Amino acid sequence: MIKAAIIIERADIALGGAERSVFELASKLSTLNVKVTVLAAKGQMDAKNVKVLCPNASGKRTSLKQFEYALKDHFTRNHYDIIHSTLPLPFADVYQPRGGAYPESIVRNAASYDSKVVSSIKLITHYANIRRSELLNAERVLCTRGSSTVTAALSEYVAEHFRRHYNIDDDRLVTIRNGVKVANKVDTDEAYKLQTQIYTMLGIRQADDAVMCLFAANNFRLKGLTPLIKAMGILTKQKTARPVYLVVAGSGSSRAYRHLAEKVGASDRVIFLGKLRHIQSTLSICDIAVLPTYYDPCSRFILEALAAAKPVITTLFNGASEAFVDKRHGAIIDRPGDVKGLARAIAHFANPANAAEATRAIVEDKLRDKVSILKHGQKLVTLYDSILKRNRD
Repeated sequence: MIKAAIIIERADIALGGAERSVFELASKLSTLNVKVTVLAAKGQMDAKNVKVLCPNASGKRTSLKQFEYALKDHFTRNHYDIIHSTLPLPFADVYQPRGGAYPESIVRNAASYDSKVVSSIKLITHYANIRRSELLNAERVLCTRGSSTVTAALSEYVAEHFRRHYNIDDDRLVTIRNGVKVANKVDTDEAYKLQTQIYTMLGIRQADDAVMCLFAANNFRLKGLTPLIKAMGILTKQKTARPVYLVVAGSGSSRAYRHLAEKVGASDRVIFLGKLRHIQSTLSICDIAVLPTYYDPCSRFILEALAAAKPVITTLFNGASEAFVDKRHGAIIDRPGDVKGLARAIAHFANPANAAEATRAIVEDKLRDKVSILKHGQKLVTLYDSILKRNRD
């Protein structure tokens, strides 16, 4: 059995997809002959395999140096065969950045602002941020010096960023695509209640034969909600095979987006549900998953939609676009700002025949298995084995 430590800054799945992914991975690795201990600076210690090393540190975040010191102290008393880190730490055997390469994430985040002036200011202030600069510099050192750490990119999209920004050696870079926990069954009672709530909020009936698009994210701006609502404005004015509605799920502030929906004449076609506990239940009652993101290393939401056999629409700036075939399982938009292209893609899958064809293709091509956390875990174990063999030799 391999004894592995997985390092994450905060042990709290409520924070987002990165944290949830780590805990799903730890659970799956335990079935693959790997004993995992999750090491976090802060967070919850409900599980036996979670150790919080900086519980008394002030502030919401812990500096990388402080966490690194606590980890080194922990390692003097505890041995692990593999150290797998989501943070750029020099003693890691595997570096798996859940947010992709820092330089690229900074550039793409700035690009998500409509104003070029604001975008330029954000680019400057990102580099002026002390914590972000600390992480950026640590990643640069980890990737450009002669260390033995292997970077495990969540997609080829991310791997290319590491090559471009750091000129990292090929033998220290692998691509292991992100994976998600595949739900065996959906809570039908929860799904029915949610569907009733959605129909009531929209003022429609099941007999109206509406098409439900689902957008799920916490960072509405970065994930492309603005162009999506603008696309809804186009779809509201044109005739589609079935009337199209947008369900927005996530903890982001909705005020500006409600105003935008009113401005483009789509306020009666867009609803905001807030944060949801189980995305699978929501996916089960929606028809299309849409995420016109400006940046995502490999979106869990799109992978979860594919696992649920739903047609998906996203952009080239999402590593999850590598998990499916354009115009077969869904649609890939060249850029988030292509509002007309986004509207055309949604209108295409509003046709029930086109949606059914995509669903059949997803099932036939067994994408459910290909995007599973099991597949992701198996490839990581293979990487662990190769590192252990290298260390023995």
